Amino acid sequence: MGAIVVKGPCNGPIEVQVDGTIIAPANPAALHDAYEWIKFEYVDFFTLSGKGVFDGQGAIAWNQNDCGKNKNCDMASMNFGFNFLKHATVRDITSKDSKNFHVNVLGCTNFTFDHFTVTAPATSLNTDGIHIGRSTDVKILNTNIGTGDDCVSLGDGCKQITVQNVNCGPGHGISVGSLGKYPKEEPVEQLLVKNCTLTNTDNGVRIKTWPSTPGTNPITDMHFEDITMVDVLNPVIIDQEYCPWNQCSKQSPSKIKISKVTFKNIKGTSKTKDGVILICSKSVPCEGVELNNVALTFNGTEVDAKCVNVKPIVTGKAPKCVATAAA
Repeated sequence: MGAIVVKGPCNGPIEVQVDGTIIAPANPAALHDAYEWIKFEYVDFFTLSGKGVFDGQGAIAWNQNDCGKNKNCDMASMNFGFNFLKHATVRDITSKDSKNFHVNVLGCTNFTFDHFTVTAPATSLNTDGIHIGRSTDVKILNTNIGTGDDCVSLGDGCKQITVQNVNCGPGHGISVGSLGKYPKEEPVEQLLVKNCTLTNTDNGVRIKTWPSTPGTNPITDMHFEDITMVDVLNPVIIDQEYCPWNQCSKQSPSKIKISKVTFKNIKGTSKTKDGVILICSKSVPCEGVELNNVALTFNGTEVDAKCVNVKPIVTGKAPKCVATAAA
């Protein structure tokens, strides 16, 4: 099936039930630069259900992806776009091998993913599982996400986001950001990540902002609780010097204020000795960061905590924070 748009407004609740497998063209060009392969938008009381699989056949697109070297790269299509929906549910559906992000949620209110599945190999470039932007009251529940990028990522303008009972891996973890790249970004607030397990991911729970960029939107009320890490590279990380592929300058610090962040009851194993990394901005240091019962080990010994421009509140068991000069 080629790219489609299912667009409201509609006069009543709409349910789309899919129980088979729908396959995208393997050649990215066959989708004619569609931002998303399958798009649902401007519907109130929308449900996508069934045991169906949406197969994006992304392998060719991943091999063509040169965005790490080329800022003007062509962006392949995402599997799903959910835009400006109110009171929406996606349940029991599988997104497989998307060419780009699996799901993009934009401008939605009261949206629930339940028993959703995302599956793609660890080598699939830029295939975030669920990306949320400018949306309020989004819940991701009882979901399994294995992909080549962030399992869940939050863009600007997100409020009241819940990620609960989610298994993540492979992937890059559960991330807030990256933020600050653009001048008119909106604040991010009220995130709860609870009862999640991350297995063999590059990061665990992460907040990331760009240095030397114009964005000033604050990030506040971020709560990561009851998380299990299994051989995770960077289990707990705040990175306000986020600069992938060194495509940016670190000359001036991030302007984004991060506050009221709790890491509570986090256990498991780290692949690195620095299991907790808190690199905050020199111009607006983090405030109200709490480490509460963070019991992580590296090769059987307690991990270290590296801290820059932050003095975390430590309660219960947690690695001692070692102040480190910023890079």
